Amino acid sequence: MTARHNRGTGAIVDGKAEAITELMLEVAQCFFRIRALGQKTGLITSWGGGAFGFMRSLALLGPLTVPQIAQMRPTSRQRMQRLADELAAEGLVEFIDNPKHRRSKLVQLTRKGAARYGELNAQLLAIASTMGAALDEADIRKTAEIVRQLSDDVKVRSERLG
Repeated sequence: MTARHNRGTGAIVDGKAEAITELMLEVAQCFFRIRALGQKTGLITSWGGGAFGFMRSLALLGPLTVPQIAQMRPTSRQRMQRLADELAAEGLVEFIDNPKHRRSKLVQLTRKGAARYGELNAQLLAIASTMGAALDEADIRKTAEIVRQLSDDVKVRSERLG
C-alpha cells in the first residue's frame, strides 16, 4: 500500500482512500443514470422517485408513521409528509389510527397502492434482469453489501455533523 500527502488537505492518502473515493463517485453517477432510466420508463413519476421507495417501505415493513419513514431516508419529515399526502391523494396510501400514538397516524398501502407497487417492482425486476450479463450474482450481492456498509458509514458521519 502506498501512501502520499494530498497537497490540498495535507491528509495522507492511500490506495484504499482513493478506491473508496472512486466507488462513491461511481455510485453517484450510477444513481443519476438509474434516475434518468426511471424517468424514461415511468418508474419515477411526476411525484419523483421517492414514491417507489416510500411504497416499498410500507410493502416490506407494514404501516409506519411519517417520522419513521423519514428516519430511514436522508430527507426531512416535511418532505415525507408531502409525499404521503400526494400518494394519499392518488389513492395509493391511507392514514389509519395509530394505537401507540394519538396524533401520529400510521400510513399504509391501499389495495390500489399495493397493486401499483407490485407493478412497479415487476417492471424494475424486468429491467434489472437484462442488466449486468457479465457479472455473477455473488459479485453483485457482495457489491451491494459493500455499498450498504459505505452508506451506513456516510450516514453516521452525517449525523455527527448535525
